[in-house]
Amino acid sequence: MVERTILKKNTTNVTKKRLNQLQNMSLFKNIFGSSDEQMLVSKLNWIILTDLGQLNEIIDLSNEKPVLIFKHSTRCNISRFALKQFENDYNLEVKIPLYFLDLLNHRDISNEIAVQFVVEHQSPQLLLISKGKCIYDASHSNIAAEDLNRFL
Repeated sequence: MVERTILKKNTTNVTKKRLNQLQNMSLFKNIFGSSDEQMLVSKLNWIILTDLGQLNEIIDLSNEKPVLIFKHSTRCNISRFALKQFENDYNLEVKIPLYFLDLLNHRDISNEIAVQFVVEHQSPQLLLISKGKCIYDASHSNIAAEDLNRFL
């Protein structure tokens, strides 16, 4: 009987501790958002970059009009903030294709972007591709949607 009481008491303490952890995570999620929900609440029409072959598509499209790539780390709060800020500020008259790369799931694509467009890997990073070349590259706090106007 004593063993059951101790076990029940320990289980209750563990349950309360886990409940507190979940509540704290919920608070954290409310402040910073979660990586799963990011794309669901986006006001932009992102094309998700998941295949190396899409880089050829980007190069081809960039011969007609500029193409934007946003490289994002879903575990990084700085990257999350830069993405949200960019989405809030993005209001370009010229509509261009917007590609979104999840770095954690597609590091191979990020590496190929660095090689293909001759840029240093950063996260977060915003690239504007025109005629097969990167004509604008910004990272971290230097990412600004209004900077793109001078290239369009």
